[in-house]
Amino acid sequence: MRFFKIIAVIIVLLIGAYAASMYYFVDESKSFKVEKEVDYPLDKVYSQFSNLQHFTRWNNFFTSSKTITIDYYTPYEGQGSAISYNDPKSKDGGEMFIRYENPNKTLRYQLFEDEDENPTLIDVKFKSVSPQKTRITWFVHTPKLSVLSRAQNFWTEDKFTENIDKSMVNLKNVLGNKVEKDNQLASIKYDSLMIEKEEARMILGISVSTSNKKDALYKNIVMNYNKVYNFVTMDLGKKDDEFGYPILITDADNFKDKEVSYYFGIPLSKKFGVNDNNFSFRSVSPTRNYVMYYRGTYAGRVKAIQQLMQKAKADEMRYGDIYQTFIEQPVDGRDVNMKLSLSVYK
Repeated sequence: MRFFKIIAVIIVLLIGAYAASMYYFVDESKSFKVEKEVDYPLDKVYSQFSNLQHFTRWNNFFTSSKTITIDYYTPYEGQGSAISYNDPKSKDGGEMFIRYENPNKTLRYQLFEDEDENPTLIDVKFKSVSPQKTRITWFVHTPKLSVLSRAQNFWTEDKFTENIDKSMVNLKNVLGNKVEKDNQLASIKYDSLMIEKEEARMILGISVSTSNKKDALYKNIVMNYNKVYNFVTMDLGKKDDEFGYPILITDADNFKDKEVSYYFGIPLSKKFGVNDNNFSFRSVSPTRNYVMYYRGTYAGRVKAIQQLMQKAKADEMRYGDIYQTFIEQPVDGRDVNMKLSLSVYK
């Protein structure tokens, strides 16, 4: 009995010592600043923070969980917008609000975690460093904690900074795809032959062989586009601004063959494990391409491809695959809007 009393006294003393050290040496709340730069224009960066539907697509706090559910509340963007979230697996939940907005300059968030009545206050400031670079600064003020809970403040800043580091990687991938699409649309000159250098890409898709009779090939392409698009968006949960335009890769001159083999896929930012054996990744090395934008019937693309091949022969260049990038999704019965790229080399 005496032994248990001694143990009880020791526990009380330890708790007392812990509480005293927390009271005198650890602040009840924590304030800190985190600063990052991204190589994208201010307006494009800011919109990813002010629109909470965009925000939750790249912020690691939300993307790191596959079981989290999010409800969005009007107006969805800017001051007054809000979300609530719940993760049944980790049992985390809470609410987030945008309380103040100075467009392209400042946003103020309030984050209520679990059932805490006191929010974390986050001010985010944006500054254009150059036309293509934006500085983002977070000013974070955590809620007051009870004496026994203050140990959390030892790792709060590190945890927040780690989340931002991972989120910035996601944001750059999202903006990279979005800006690439915008730039491609803005630079289109139909039926003009151009020379471009293409960076390395990672594409997820399927390999196909099909008949080349009449409209059979295009109908097959439409079917496989839907198959790949649904897999990427529904099974993998990717949003449209997280990937590039769909690409068909095939031999440049196989339009003359009775049967055509091709690879159809969607560019993603990185390679990862895929459970469905029907889909596989293809790594495309950097290439030098002869390029032509084409709009019309799918069968009519042949003339544009022949022009690219003739140019390569005239320049005494050898050529490899033809890359057919669909600027607009392929739909049965409609004209196509595409970029034709013939890879060339000496």
